[in-house]
Amino acid sequence: MEYKKTSDHFFEYFQVLIGIFLTSLGLKAFLLPNGFLDGGVTGIALLVKTQVDINMSYLLVIISIPFLILGYFTVSKRIVIKSVISILGVALFIHFENFQTITNDKLLISIFGGLLVGSGIGIAIRNGSVLDGSEILGVFINDKFGISIGRVILVFNIILFSITAFVISIEIALYSILTYIIAAKVTDTVIEGFEDFIGITIVSKKYDLIKVAILEELGVGLTVYKGSSGFGSKGHAEDFDIIHTIINRIDIKKMYSTISDIDKEAFIVEFDVNNVKGGVLRHYLNKKKNAKFLDLKSSVLNEEK
Repeated sequence: MEYKKTSDHFFEYFQVLIGIFLTSLGLKAFLLPNGFLDGGVTGIALLVKTQVDINMSYLLVIISIPFLILGYFTVSKRIVIKSVISILGVALFIHFENFQTITNDKLLISIFGGLLVGSGIGIAIRNGSVLDGSEILGVFINDKFGISIGRVILVFNIILFSITAFVISIEIALYSILTYIIAAKVTDTVIEGFEDFIGITIVSKKYDLIKVAILEELGVGLTVYKGSSGFGSKGHAEDFDIIHTIINRIDIKKMYSTISDIDKEAFIVEFDVNNVKGGVLRHYLNKKKNAKFLDLKSSVLNEEK
């Protein structure tokens, strides 16, 4: 069990490393040498770089700090820690690696720069990390005002590219918009829609342990349905609880790992959710101060004994 957890964590961080490398390659070999921008925090750093002589790696870290602080109060601490490591990784790659400029063709720069940056961001998000703080800003505003994450990021980047057109040139702004569109589409393809939520329905004989694990490991709320006896691969089934919960796609891998550690044969149904309001989704449960949760956990563990 411990070996599996260790190997899973290693594989996650290895994939994040691949994401860091791809993003760094897109920035250093395509966008930076030609003054093109991407969207989000990376775009802000690239824009500032065109106006002041400061190392890009320093700018990326400095501009990301406010968004990471915001993330501390918005998303789980696990995601923030991974994101800090990832952003520092991108900064180090950019600082020390000397990628050669591959092409001076503006169209190829936009296409392949966006492709690499988008792939890197997507891979990082799939493994519980964020390379660009604009997603965290989107989550925060969605919590406070109910505005969709996609709309927040779109408005953020419209402002960014408008400033680019005014400060640098309209041509660079247009190519940068093309880069952003490609990067955004590739990111969506890699993570299958970061803005969407995922509904999970779980059927398992070990439903009590799974309930506690979801609350403790993921900190999201859940709903329990009473399931009647039925017929499945193992014949006639007894009455049991059916667990239903909603999570962000960024936590899907953690969800499957948590369930698998308890019951490898659990029946899991995953489906897309277009919109969610209320419940315990973004505002994670405080396990240490939640007396009801502690009572539930104690009761379940005592029954297992």
